[in-house]
Amino acid sequence: MMKCDVVIIGSGAAGMMCAIQAGMRGRSVVLLDHAKKLAEKIRISGGGNCNFTNIHARPECYISENPHFCRSALARYTPQNFIALLKKHNIGFHEKKLGQLFSGAGSDAIISMLKEECDAQAVKRHMGTTIQSIERRPSGHFHLETSRDEFETVSLVIATGGLSIPKVGATPFGYRIAEQFGIPVTKLKAGLVPLTFAPEQWKPYADLTGVSFPAIVSAGKQSFREDLLVTHRGLSGPAILQASSYWQPGSALSIDLLPDVDMRELLVENKGSKKLLSNFLAQWLPKSFAEVWCSQAFENRPLNQYNEKQREMIASRLHGWQVTPSGTLGYAKAEVTCGGVDTRALSSKTMECKDVPGLYFIGEVVDVTGWLGGYNFQWAWSSGFAAGQSV
Repeated sequence: MMKCDVVIIGSGAAGMMCAIQAGMRGRSVVLLDHAKKLAEKIRISGGGNCNFTNIHARPECYISENPHFCRSALARYTPQNFIALLKKHNIGFHEKKLGQLFSGAGSDAIISMLKEECDAQAVKRHMGTTIQSIERRPSGHFHLETSRDEFETVSLVIATGGLSIPKVGATPFGYRIAEQFGIPVTKLKAGLVPLTFAPEQWKPYADLTGVSFPAIVSAGKQSFREDLLVTHRGLSGPAILQASSYWQPGSALSIDLLPDVDMRELLVENKGSKKLLSNFLAQWLPKSFAEVWCSQAFENRPLNQYNEKQREMIASRLHGWQVTPSGTLGYAKAEVTCGGVDTRALSSKTMECKDVPGLYFIGEVVDVTGWLGGYNFQWAWSSGFAAGQSV
């Protein structure tokens, strides 16, 4: 039997940050993980360069049934705090776009930094360890049986992530623990994920795989302006991934294909032209996409053959192309899991369960989901920090 102050299940971004902070407070900390390697999601992030935060991280960039929950943690541990940690370890970084910060030395440098910080606080790590049972004793302490040892701890932190990217070890373990202790879990779905369309509906576009261009994609009240990518099964690219977290099955997306021009005005100005509509649109859209889009939406005729009503309809559809996805590519291709442990059951200051003292949930397993571009790592650092100050 190994007794300690804190057991953290999950050695990813949130788990290691929590371990570091708890260790700094003099707590004895054990990290357990079924994976054999530390922080695989950090390793593959940003194509191996780790998009570790976003300088614009703020509560409005997160989705939750309880949208104000993330405010406290994000305010107490900000992107600047994590940047200071990088500078302490002489790790360079750069901004690519839209506030996205990447490691100059790759993902391994971030993992090594966190490992070094854990080692400095004498955090014990047990990798390749399966949790067999968790029990809360009358004393209030938690007893864990694992494939290696038994542990008894005052504080138990669940940092096991969501269901996204199962190839790096994602499991529903955290949700099962929540259910074991009577803590509700909100509806789960794949987030930041490519969208698919019915094969017959998408057949005309399937041959355009790889075509990409800037667009504004709207799902409900939320809009994102970034690149859109055509795939053989549907749509992807940053704009679609962002919108996917807000998209509800059965609903349509509205896509402004030409966000930089006023097509109504341009069609009037060029109403006497003999140029084909697709050739005219090819000034702003990839020609192959313009041709397919025109063939599906209208008869592809010279501009001088459209009347005023038709010109208005063309402009309206170009600035508000309505498409209804049939689904997503699921958790295998999703970057995050939307939904999770219901935040109304947790303290926003400490991440501790209100009805189960000593039990904490942090990171992706919680119903807080960030936008694409480093926001989810920032939530991992912030929620890990919040719990680490309390356990």
